Amino acid sequence: MIFEYIRTASFRNLGDQEVFTGGKDIFLVGENGQGKTNFLEALYFSSYASSFRGARDGELICTGKKSYAVQAGTSSKAGSLKREILIKYQGGKKTIQIDGKGLEDRKDLLSVIPCIVFCHEDMEFVSGSPEQRRWFFDQSLSLYDPVYLDDLRRYRKVLKTRNLLLREKPFPPGGAALLDALDPQIALYGLKLMEKREDAAGLFSGLFGSLYGEVSGIDGITVRYAPSWKADSLEGISASLAERREADIAAGLSLSGPHRDRYIFSRGNAEFAGKASTGQRRLLALLLRVAQAGRYSGATGKNPVLLLDDVLLEMDGEKRRKFLSVMPGYDQAFFTFLPEEPYEHYRGEDTLVYRVADGCLSEGI
Repeated sequence: MIFEYIRTASFRNLGDQEVFTGGKDIFLVGENGQGKTNFLEALYFSSYASSFRGARDGELICTGKKSYAVQAGTSSKAGSLKREILIKYQGGKKTIQIDGKGLEDRKDLLSVIPCIVFCHEDMEFVSGSPEQRRWFFDQSLSLYDPVYLDDLRRYRKVLKTRNLLLREKPFPPGGAALLDALDPQIALYGLKLMEKREDAAGLFSGLFGSLYGEVSGIDGITVRYAPSWKADSLEGISASLAERREADIAAGLSLSGPHRDRYIFSRGNAEFAGKASTGQRRLLALLLRVAQAGRYSGATGKNPVLLLDDVLLEMDGEKRRKFLSVMPGYDQAFFTFLPEEPYEHYRGEDTLVYRVADGCLSEGI
């Protein structure tokens, strides 16, 4: 699937305009702060109804406005399947429509036109908190496995209920009986997540390690999954929860479970990311996204849309060449460039090039 057009109204600093995007490669060229990343964010918002920069819905409104809307027309490469997405935010409420019909569950939007974004914030997957890494792998799995997303939601719902109970002070007399009812549920959904996370880490490790070695010359990088629960059966997990119950009650929260799992980048027997240079960590983040796109294509037989925000800016010529050589398959890609970058070197005959200034896009450079 590709974006044929996108129309924005009061979204970020973007002008209220419709932009034709019906090409394979689209270059957005402009100085910093002019709206290039905001345009990518509008595309991403059409795919997930959320911001890749962590902004809340209300923070996406153009200054001085009270509502915004993003509309996108999509089609298959052959043009046989066309879909229209409309997302509005007004009065503190977000509504989503596909082909004029309202969506009750945002999950149904994921299958229309998935995007993989490459951006500076991806560094958090490497050098940030374990929560950031869990988010990346959860998103990767959810893109091609809706059952995983359902189990993740169920786990989080039970976890929220369990934590609310644990926070009650003093602990209620009937609390133990309630935990007896909740713990089998959290163990069941948690075990399902663990099994798929273990498989995903193994698949990523093989794909990602070879990519990193090819581009950087550093081989032997692996992704290791480190679950919080050491047991791998319902009985073992239930026994572990029972052993830790008093500690959970004292802390007022669940101290163990998939919400505390970790993913570790290693080389040999040593942790790699913490000792890597800034450039090496940046490359780790970029190639994680390449692996994510490759895994999605391998699992679904479909290609995602790629959104690449200043990806080539910090690379020297050789690193750029190697990165472009391992780019995943895609139906469409959007690249942002500063005017002084040599974007002409990557431009094909059918590449669409837009100049971005003051939030408006104009064709032809």
